[in-house]
Amino acid sequence: MRHLLLDADVVLDVLIEREPHVAFASALWAAGERGECRLSISAHAVTTIYYLAARQRDARRARELVGELLSVFAVAPVNQSILLRASGLEMEDFEDAVAAAAAESAGCEAVVTRNLSDFEASPVPAIDPATALAWLELGE
Repeated sequence: MRHLLLDADVVLDVLIEREPHVAFASALWAAGERGECRLSISAHAVTTIYYLAARQRDARRARELVGELLSVFAVAPVNQSILLRASGLEMEDFEDAVAAAAAESAGCEAVVTRNLSDFEASPVPAIDPATALAWLELGE
């Protein structure tokens, strides 16, 4: 079974229904709910998602959304060793480096993101949501 770490941008596409990205992101989320793949999110992304969802909606709804998120996604831990690994990666954005290091530690096969260029130096390959869906459908 494929194990994918979804970057916060892809999760937010579903939670705050960002067009035109919500369709692919929702299809990935649904594949995880059906048990067709294992989906993870990095621990630090949960707080970022809460913060952004609360700004878009309100704090109560943001907590509900985080609950929904945690019912579907495994959480890739972020600890001192992950942060040290991330700091050694030649990635411009530290938050992305942390997600990549968390994905690597959790044994994910890919990071699913819309920002592929941000993950060029990632130790885990980055793919976009449409590619991730095709990957799941083809069983590759």
